[in-house]
Amino acid sequence: MATITIEPATADRFDDAQHALSGGSDGYGCQCQWWMIPNSEWQTTSREQREGMLRDEMDAGLSPALIAYVDGEAAGWVRVGPRTRQIRLARTRNYAANSEEPWDDDSVWTVSCFVVRKDHRKQGLNARLLDAAIEYARASGARVIEAYPLDPGAGRKIPTNDLYHGVLSTFQEAGFREVARPKPHVAIVSLDLAA
Repeated sequence: MATITIEPATADRFDDAQHALSGGSDGYGCQCQWWMIPNSEWQTTSREQREGMLRDEMDAGLSPALIAYVDGEAAGWVRVGPRTRQIRLARTRNYAANSEEPWDDDSVWTVSCFVVRKDHRKQGLNARLLDAAIEYARASGARVIEAYPLDPGAGRKIPTNDLYHGVLSTFQEAGFREVARPKPHVAIVSLDLAA
């Protein structure tokens, strides 16, 4: 059986972050910056510039994500942190109009992005990453975690690259409750860490 560990994405793990992000989907090109900058800035930045932004985040102190390791190899990634830092979330109409939490509250964290390398999929890494993200948020003083997973059972085919949001059932199994359904296949879920 594989040994799975999950660690904060700190500056000394930058190469591991790059390995985790480069194994499939859009993670390598995005550098997990999609939610961090407005669309106008996104359209004018290169992959290399976004990589620099991620490096700066990882150098800054509070880790922006967690990295999953399978037998020592960086295999997955989850972005978790204060929602106020992920500015595009508040500018996304479906989320902004349907959240139960004030958008300026730093105690509201979000899990907004998963990446799992193709060679490590179907091993339950998203669930393991989510469990670790919950504990990391709780230990860091978060009051609530919000997320925006997709529901593949809602009758719409969802492209694999869009599954970076996470899948609704994974969040439900971790104890999140659905608070809104802005589109048939898009849910907003919340977990009260004080409960």
